[in-house]
Amino acid sequence: MKDKVGIGVIGTGFARKVQIPAFLKCEGAFIVSVASGSLENAQATAAACGAVHFTADWRETIAHPDVDLVCITTPPNLHREMVLFAVEHGKHILCEKPMAMNVAEAEEMTAAATKPILALIDHELRFQPGRLLAYKMLRDGAIGKIRHVRSTFQAPHRGDPNVPWNWWSDATVGGGALGAINSHIIDSLNWFLGCDIASVSCQLQSQIKERRDASGEMRAVTSDDEANMLLRFADGELTTDATGLVAVSMTQGPKYQNTMEFFGELGTLRVEHLGELFIAKRGESDWTAIETDLGTLLPGLPDTGFARAFMSFAPVIVDTIQNGRTEIEHAATFNDGVRVQKVLDAARLADREDRGVSIH
Repeated sequence: MKDKVGIGVIGTGFARKVQIPAFLKCEGAFIVSVASGSLENAQATAAACGAVHFTADWRETIAHPDVDLVCITTPPNLHREMVLFAVEHGKHILCEKPMAMNVAEAEEMTAAATKPILALIDHELRFQPGRLLAYKMLRDGAIGKIRHVRSTFQAPHRGDPNVPWNWWSDATVGGGALGAINSHIIDSLNWFLGCDIASVSCQLQSQIKERRDASGEMRAVTSDDEANMLLRFADGELTTDATGLVAVSMTQGPKYQNTMEFFGELGTLRVEHLGELFIAKRGESDWTAIETDLGTLLPGLPDTGFARAFMSFAPVIVDTIQNGRTEIEHAATFNDGVRVQKVLDAARLADREDRGVSIH
């Protein structure tokens, strides 16, 4: 058994806020190296977490001899090259979503990751205790076969036109709501229902057309801040001719919401953003709350559910590597990332051509 798992982090946004604090709570982990396009950010993050190495060259972090696990938390256009380099160096990988810029990249990354390594996509919401319970309840027949799923996500902060232009506003590097948010929802649907999405219609929208960049100039926003999808699911153990509706907005208020509702033959199951669970059996006129653990939130982090979920996910990753395993029950693999990417690519095509697109 490995005493300590050395972690190399590429990116100082989500990683600095959520991933690093969660790993530091794991007895068997320590941060070895931090890489960022800004050397200043890398140095500050390394100092804050006790990392011995920082750099503006991500290759140095991956190649560092004490790094066992590489966390790739960069814009999606950089994922392919970083993953392939990490595979070449035999490192375990936790890659942010969306996995890649397109299916071809995702499939290349998956084909490369054949060494005995842990190769995961960071869909941490799977590890919310409430979601794990909902997963079991669906399989135990709590609401019967699923007829329809409705997912609603809204986060009003990007409705402020003063939010500055950055990579999130740039479609050429993978910015936008479809990749950032719908990827999580697609993965959740794949996981919860145990089947693929068979077809998608999609409407993408940029509600805020311009934002001011770091130089003070107004720049066009080329990515979407609203992404709505109409789905059909393949038939499976839990689904027969089932449909889905996904509404995602990064501009709508008044408050944050991330809710998924499963409408079945025998009732409805509702999962909220922290993993809170509610059920209404057929014929009942109101919800009944189901008691569940909401996990742990570190001080100072926004309580959107993602940080709590990663607090549950991080120790599982560390324990798996310590014990020499390369699989984690319920974790999203590179193959799962390809499944999500197929829907994302189809959704973009559906939006461009204003039609439904079948997914193969």
